[in-house]
Amino acid sequence: MQTLQTTSLRVSQNQLFILDQQALPQQKIWLPADSVEALVDHIHALRVRGAPLIGLSASLLLALLAENGAGRDELSDALRTLRASRPTAVNLMNNLDRMKQALTQEDFAPALVAEAVRLVAEDKQLCERIACAGSALVKPQSRLLTHCNTGGLATAGVGTALGVIARAHEAGKVVNVWVDETRPLLQGGRLTAWELGELGIPYQLITDSMAASLMAQGQVDAVWVGADRIAANGDVANKIGTYSLAVLAKYHGIPFYVAAPHTTLDRYCADGNAIPIEQRAASEVTGVAGSFGAVQWAAQDAKVYNPAFDVTPAALISGWVLDTGVVTSQAVKAGVFRPTA
Repeated sequence: MQTLQTTSLRVSQNQLFILDQQALPQQKIWLPADSVEALVDHIHALRVRGAPLIGLSASLLLALLAENGAGRDELSDALRTLRASRPTAVNLMNNLDRMKQALTQEDFAPALVAEAVRLVAEDKQLCERIACAGSALVKPQSRLLTHCNTGGLATAGVGTALGVIARAHEAGKVVNVWVDETRPLLQGGRLTAWELGELGIPYQLITDSMAASLMAQGQVDAVWVGADRIAANGDVANKIGTYSLAVLAKYHGIPFYVAAPHTTLDRYCADGNAIPIEQRAASEVTGVAGSFGAVQWAAQDAKVYNPAFDVTPAALISGWVLDTGVVTSQAVKAGVFRPTA
């Protein structure tokens, strides 16, 4: 396969490497993901994360395994294992459906390579379309609030919600970005803050529980988030804490936008109740661990509920900004989830 590079993925000498997002922002470490087991471990540990990026990394690994001589049966097993690695994010399933189709070709190895490379190129284009469509909705002198990480670290391109913010900033429309820390693993604090700093976009980091007071003070003009899955009725699964922001925004009369590629849509999922929600380890709540060691602040036998995602009902969303256009709340109320442009 040709040499390929995005912010978080690299293909070099027929091997896949991922940027360790657990090590950011202190270190930039590229780790090999040369087997299904290695990539699944990276996904579970959130070293590679972001719904689009997870789908792309799985697709690239399958292509490289095929190019390095793996047979059809081995690749089919690999595809099934990778598909089960992240239950909530539907981009993974959508990408692997296309890779599965390529696997049916008589000359499947080059077909898989071509499809994986095509998916990466498409994601870059999707991100740019989302960013341009979303930027048009951002008003001058905006103070925006975002949750989790939705930039180049999570995609092959400029990102989804963060891509919108970046393009709006380039147009001189963004005064400040409020960045939620975001559980699990403080991905907003570690990743989004770092990306905004790299882009030269002014930001302030807050804990998730501070958003309400900022909205009450009139310090937030709009909320922009991404999505891991959008149900057929417009309900959205996204990082835990998104639903809280949507409720708060509704109460304070603040627009709440979801930015995502069409690959995040799940037409076979009727509503948010049908979206599987990943449960993560209790240790992420009871303490903290890293290169500095481990600290536990909760009681040793503390019971923990730690969902990685929540579901925001469509009624709380002002608009869905897709690469295919903007879906308005009026359209969804009328029972039509279809872009206007």
